[in-house]
Amino acid sequence: MQLSRTDVADFLYFLAIAKHRSFRHAATEMGVTPSALSHAIAALEERRGVRLLNRTTRSVTLTAAGEELKASIEGPLAAVGEAAENLNRFRDTPAGRVRINVLEDAVPLLLDPVMPVFVERYPEVAVDISVSNRMVDVIGGGFDAGIRYGGTVPEDMITRRLSPDILWVAAASPRYLECHGTPETPHDLEHHRCVQIRLGNDQLYQWEFEKDAETVAVATPGSLTVDASHASIGLGIGAVGIIYAAEPVLRPHLQSGALKIVLGDWASMGSGFHAYYPSRRQVPTALRLLVDLIREMEPLAERS
Repeated sequence: MQLSRTDVADFLYFLAIAKHRSFRHAATEMGVTPSALSHAIAALEERRGVRLLNRTTRSVTLTAAGEELKASIEGPLAAVGEAAENLNRFRDTPAGRVRINVLEDAVPLLLDPVMPVFVERYPEVAVDISVSNRMVDVIGGGFDAGIRYGGTVPEDMITRRLSPDILWVAAASPRYLECHGTPETPHDLEHHRCVQIRLGNDQLYQWEFEKDAETVAVATPGSLTVDASHASIGLGIGAVGIIYAAEPVLRPHLQSGALKIVLGDWASMGSGFHAYYPSRRQVPTALRLLVDLIREMEPLAERS
């Protein structure tokens, strides 16, 4: 049976479903609706006279024929895609599209300074940015890459550093400190109101401090918990309690006097931002250009 252009398109849809084991996530990656994807796969199965997928309300798995098809076409189609992507190197104006999942803190610290230059330099490159502090499976979510603090990057990913290490500090409003006093050691926080931090894996974060060779992690008390920096900043300025965040995020409010650093001699360094993605092969041109520009401009180096 002769291969048609429709077959090639449907093979790409099939590989996306095989990768994600989800019509919804595959549809997001391919830029179509789940319904359109389902119709395309059903048509492919009908044309070829064989079932490729087992579908239930909870899962999508490959049949034996589906596994064989995946093994046969995955390499050749990846090579074709890589060749097509490489052609962008010969364009006068690079083009392409990239979907990235980024931490909230990365938006003001990395993307806001860089994106104005990026869109002027690469007007035909499309960047789809999803902001989430939760631990996201970039592959399962249909993303090309993620941006997180280095210590939280999955170990099986390729990483590229985007910033220097970052200072983390505790801070409070002058009004709070006037009413409740200023802690002198990290353990003094146990007697203060603190705005707790919920991490992307749903665990409560223990605030980390270091001084000389001593390191301390404190399980802070407090009736309020947030999972986003902007929420903690507002609560800190409002004298609700002491907050903890990356110093560059707090810097405008520290400079204005709305917040003051506490335990400054105990401030600790944490790993900077890193981009991460699943493979060195087939790195989308748009992703490579964005990472290279962030590294070129070094927006956080200017803030240090």
